[in-house]
Amino acid sequence: MLGPSGLAPFRVRAFRLQWPADLLTSCAFEMETLILGWYVLVETGSVLLLTLFGALQFGGTLIAPMFGVAGDRIGHRSLLCAMRAAYAVLAAILMAVAFAGALSPLLVFIIAGLNGLVRPSDLGVRIALVADNIPRDQLVAAMGISRTTSDCARVGGALAGAGMFAAFGMGPAYVAVASCYALGLLLTLAIAPTPPRPHAADAAQAGYQRPSAWRDLSEGLAYVWSKPQLLAAMSIAFLVNMTAYPQSNGLLPYVAKDIYRIDQTGLGYLVASFAFGALLGSVALSLRGSDRPARLMILSALGWYTMLLLFARMPGPYGAVVMLALAGFMQSLCMVTVAVVLLRVTAEKFRGRVMGVRMLVIYSLPLGLLAAGALIDRIGFPATATLYSAIGLLFTLLIALRWRTDLRNADVPTGVR
Repeated sequence: MLGPSGLAPFRVRAFRLQWPADLLTSCAFEMETLILGWYVLVETGSVLLLTLFGALQFGGTLIAPMFGVAGDRIGHRSLLCAMRAAYAVLAAILMAVAFAGALSPLLVFIIAGLNGLVRPSDLGVRIALVADNIPRDQLVAAMGISRTTSDCARVGGALAGAGMFAAFGMGPAYVAVASCYALGLLLTLAIAPTPPRPHAADAAQAGYQRPSAWRDLSEGLAYVWSKPQLLAAMSIAFLVNMTAYPQSNGLLPYVAKDIYRIDQTGLGYLVASFAFGALLGSVALSLRGSDRPARLMILSALGWYTMLLLFARMPGPYGAVVMLALAGFMQSLCMVTVAVVLLRVTAEKFRGRVMGVRMLVIYSLPLGLLAAGALIDRIGFPATATLYSAIGLLFTLLIALRWRTDLRNADVPTGVR
């Protein structure tokens, strides 16, 4: 149970509303991914098409920096509302088609592609919105608590989505997905808009013309490039999205069906085990915090890859569940501390743009998924997963060596830089 310091962010009304809104949206994400991933694999029988489905959900990472620019301009709350309205509309369309009996893999790919233009930026915008409303000294606790929304969703959403799909079929299962999106949107709308930042208000009163969106974007990219600590954290995020997440996320339907010969309920347990470990990691970080998030970021990344290396060699689903839970624990520590490092060293006016660049590096995930699909057809899953984990371990060590001094400096709290 969270202690007083862990619960401090809930004293802020905006955070009390955002947490359940993020939880409902994340539940819908997890149910949708599991339901559609299983549908694509069963209907097509192709691991390559499964990885293509996974990759389509991250096409929007290429335009994620523009979402960061938009968030800095119109406010992160307003942008998040527009994004979540789009999810609800697309889910309602797919639900209606499923009830009409007209669903096909092609339509699933189209919906996944449209959703993928917006969905990758959700995490970055919600993190920026948390930072807008939470004091700096509570950021570690707030990031840990915020991360529990994704972790809880992967546990509950995976089991609920798999169970409803197996018991009732696509249409009724998608009623739950669309309902979660709609409720998440309503709660996000209830958050009060963030007042204009002082520097923006002063500029407006002075009559300054606001620079173009492209100039905002180029300034954000230049800002990230000028900060070694940001480059190190971005490099870790790029690496784990390319080589770690495909193993513990996009490829799990294939592992369940073709490696362990279990049904969609078994798949739900695999997904939930990873998420349960991640939930424990988020709660632990919320309770204890971290005075040295940069060091923890590196150590947990190494631990994550080690657990995935062992997962690739598990002969049965029971051992896989244990390894996935441990991998999830390390994953949570890694990704929360990546966010903390980014927020610690980023000036407030660049926050949205930096988080937009953070979402851009997620584009390595579909690249890693597609490459994994091709490799699995040639050398099998265990060899592919072992190769990915070995690459991750090597490059994590190289990142730690390359930016060791800058990462030590990132562990020293300072004012806005």
